[in-house]
Amino acid sequence: MESRPFVMDAVVVLPDHLHCIWQLPEGDNDFPERWRQIKRFVSFGLKSPPNTRKEKALWQRRYWEHLLRDEEDWRHHMDYIHYNPVKHGYSRRPADWPYSSFKQATERGWYEASWGEQEPATIAGMEFE
Repeated sequence: MESRPFVMDAVVVLPDHLHCIWQLPEGDNDFPERWRQIKRFVSFGLKSPPNTRKEKALWQRRYWEHLLRDEEDWRHHMDYIHYNPVKHGYSRRPADWPYSSFKQATERGWYEASWGEQEPATIAGMEFE
């Protein structure tokens, strides 16, 4: 965060993937360097066998980015991210999943704690896995 600042509006970490929403500083779109640094920091000290490129097999090589167009697009992606643990069967509702920014989002007033007990209409048909 010191060398490549950004604000993270949302994050969810699941056993085999993660989703997040970042706000980068104006005029900065260097997602690749941020991901490289995050992967390096998280991987340091973890025992994971290297692949043929001498990289830890913990991470996939790619990531997908999407530029949020407006507040409605931001809301849909926030909902998708926070509902993801329920979608994959890891929790009954978003508030039950500990590896998520959902609690912070409720503290900011963006969600009610009971949100997501039913699949939200805002994410019907969305698929970003």
